[in-house]
Amino acid sequence: MKINSILKEVLEKISPSDEKIADLKQKIDEFVKELKKDLNEKGIDAEIFVGGSFAKNTVIKKDKYDADIFIRFEQKYGGKISEITKKLLEGRKDFDLIHGSRDYFRINLDEDFFVELIPVIKFKTPKEAENITDLSYSHVNYINRKVKSKKILGDIKLAKAFCYANKCYGAESYIRGFSGYSLELLIYYYGSFLKFLKEMVKVRDKLVIDIEKSYKNKKEILMNMNGSKLISPIILIDPTYKQRNALAALSYESFQKFKKACADFLKKPSLESFEIKKTNLEKIKKSIEGKKEEFVLIEANTNKQEGDIAGSKLLKFYNHLNEEISKFFEISNKGFNYNGKKATRCFFVAKPKKEILIEGPNIKDRENVRAFEKVHKNYFTKKGKIYAKETVIISLKKFMEKWKNKNVKKIKEMYITEMKILE
Repeated sequence: MKINSILKEVLEKISPSDEKIADLKQKIDEFVKELKKDLNEKGIDAEIFVGGSFAKNTVIKKDKYDADIFIRFEQKYGGKISEITKKLLEGRKDFDLIHGSRDYFRINLDEDFFVELIPVIKFKTPKEAENITDLSYSHVNYINRKVKSKKILGDIKLAKAFCYANKCYGAESYIRGFSGYSLELLIYYYGSFLKFLKEMVKVRDKLVIDIEKSYKNKKEILMNMNGSKLISPIILIDPTYKQRNALAALSYESFQKFKKACADFLKKPSLESFEIKKTNLEKIKKSIEGKKEEFVLIEANTNKQEGDIAGSKLLKFYNHLNEEISKFFEISNKGFNYNGKKATRCFFVAKPKKEILIEGPNIKDRENVRAFEKVHKNYFTKKGKIYAKETVIISLKKFMEKWKNKNVKKIKEMYITEMKILE
């Protein structure tokens, strides 16, 4: 099957029907109409605009759709905009308050559709923006002004579906992938989905993209931008605000995963490249039968707010487990699956290290050296310190059970309310 035929079929699969889009847009219109009425009645000086995929006609099929709706307040309201928005919703809609750099609100309009109501400040120049969300209005206007082609809009959908399937979609701290806006910019810049994939595979060093030529050259970008914005593998200058890297959240790990997915698809194009792959734990367990490797499945729960905050805490805990296991075991396979709420399941496949080096105290510390020698028989000194070599004889599951019992306080400090070793 030729690559263009595959992309055509994928686009048909991932594009919601005209009827579905019309139905969702009607719900948005009704919600906005009610909101405008409330603003007028309360004499609040603000305007409403729809952002995200609905504003840019790049919606892809989902089990549950969402739309970004912004209330754009005049600057005089300052830091009170979240509080004002909350009062607008009270008594009229069931909503969830989402804590972030600025509080916003989630309202279910249907069982398969919710809106996120985001308060922002109106500004004259991007420098006046107090929060990244304040730039959303400029982002919508830029994409709608630049992207007119139905072909490019379709390729943006393909890029979103491809990243989503390969777990690289989203700037959240537990994903650190491509945001929707960054993909819109990249597809516009490269002119097609395929060209985008081909160029990404070629990236070896830090890539710098300045669509509107806001700077003279790469050197000027590196000299003038804040150092924290230059850490990502791709520096994508936001055309609406040149001080911002639209891909600052992208991690090297996510980018390497994405590059591999690009290379695999270009080498062997398939519909499966756009389908979310579920981790087959039974297959993983079967693959290590008869080997020295062991499998462990862990579930962790947090009390933090679901979404970016919970996801980042759970990912941090998973990474810490990885470090702790790595001290005594060689890990050959691992996985982290966050459910979007307040729990994760993660697995590790590992075998005991043949030998581990344990660092002891300084040889001048005679009391602790004697205590070290009592516990570790195979010890030696090097550069003023005592060390011991030991063989790992504990099983992976037993190690995790002992670690859990020993680190009750640490687990709690990491905002983990429960840790279960499932198998």
